[in-house]
Amino acid sequence: MRKGTMLAVTTIATTMSLALAAPAHAGTMVSSYYWQGKETANGEHYNSEGLTAAHKTLPFGTRLRVSYKGKSVIVRVNDRGPFIKGRQLDLSRGAARQLGMLNAGVAAVQVNAM
Repeated sequence: MRKGTMLAVTTIATTMSLALAAPAHAGTMVSSYYWQGKETANGEHYNSEGLTAAHKTLPFGTRLRVSYKGKSVIVRVNDRGPFIKGRQLDLSRGAARQLGMLNAGVAAVQVNAM
């Protein structure tokens, strides 16, 4: 197989993956936050004051700009969840604090992939 052929196959596969995942990368998501945990799904120690998030399907390391009531924060996906019906994103307590959503607990947030 020539190098050009391999590159074309890789490019097509990458484009297809991004196209299929696009709805999960942008738009409004119902989000909550969590503060307890010892280890995340990717093996990191959970830091409740860090700027991280849990999502069911986005790849670990995906960076998301999350906005709520005029404030925004950039988080990194390092965990899986939430596992409560109707919720699409779990933020660390630190991210929720910066967004000003601690009192709300659960809120509709705007999410955009970085």
